[in-house]
Amino acid sequence: MMTVLRSVAAQTRPRVLPTAGPEISSCWFTSSPRNASTITFGERAQKEQKEEAAAVGGGGAAAGGGKGKEVASYWGVPPSKLTKEDGSEWKWNCFRPWETYQADLSIDLKKHHVPKTFLDKFAYWTVKSLRLPTDIFFQRRYGCRAMMLETVAAVPGMVGGMLLHCKSLRRFEPSGGWIKALLEEAENERMHLMTFMEVAKPKWYERALVFAVQGVFFNAYFVAYLASPKLAHRITGYLEEEAIHSYTEFLKELDKGNIENVKAPAIAIDYWRLPANSTLRDVVMVVRADEAHHRDVNHFASDIHYQGLELKDSPAPIGYH
Repeated sequence: MMTVLRSVAAQTRPRVLPTAGPEISSCWFTSSPRNASTITFGERAQKEQKEEAAAVGGGGAAAGGGKGKEVASYWGVPPSKLTKEDGSEWKWNCFRPWETYQADLSIDLKKHHVPKTFLDKFAYWTVKSLRLPTDIFFQRRYGCRAMMLETVAAVPGMVGGMLLHCKSLRRFEPSGGWIKALLEEAENERMHLMTFMEVAKPKWYERALVFAVQGVFFNAYFVAYLASPKLAHRITGYLEEEAIHSYTEFLKELDKGNIENVKAPAIAIDYWRLPANSTLRDVVMVVRADEAHHRDVNHFASDIHYQGLELKDSPAPIGYH
């Protein structure tokens, strides 16, 4: 009787026929589901790669006279196609249109945190002592000075954001937005560097100096943040005050004609939404404003710790610049 029932069930079971193209979904009904699933994904990936190649340049190298390169992805991640407001192609991969902004130039550039406690005085004189060798090495070469300054200024936000991220994971608690705020600061400082790299072409020994300074400063700041976040943020606040001073001197040299006021780099025009006819002076103005905002954020963060609180107890000034 069981044999007869199995025979009848086999005859009445609906048969699933494979459809044409990569949309085959019969892997659940075949005797070898793993093989069928692999074939399905493989065919789909091949089809998507061909479509991407045709859309990008009609076949990669062939479209570019043998110079183009076709990026193939098994995972089918499509390349982003962005445009500006005027419809022209967006050519920057290091930042996107929604990350651009117009700098607030009305910020108070003369604010200064007067050191009163021992830690504040230690932070203040540490930063002052770091300025002396910088002045000796770079003299009036403010373009190269800015390049070096930004390789250092982009470190504190990354270190602070990283350590807060790990702390949030350990304690199973939110950060109050401070992880994002500090990483936003680090990214902004890095964009300063990308801009000044277009203006000042560093020599080999200046690049070597960046390796040495960044290696020492990163580890020193990492230890300082672990030991005392309020000290670390205060140091960064004073670093930003010195950055404001340096960019003010940069502007004076531009106004005197000692430094040529060249056309602003294209990356700066798009990042800060500057007019198309902007110059280097306009770039220095917006960079200096950014540094003033970072000054406020870090002194604010240090004050929170001085009050016996944690950063998560106060909402982070995300997008403050």
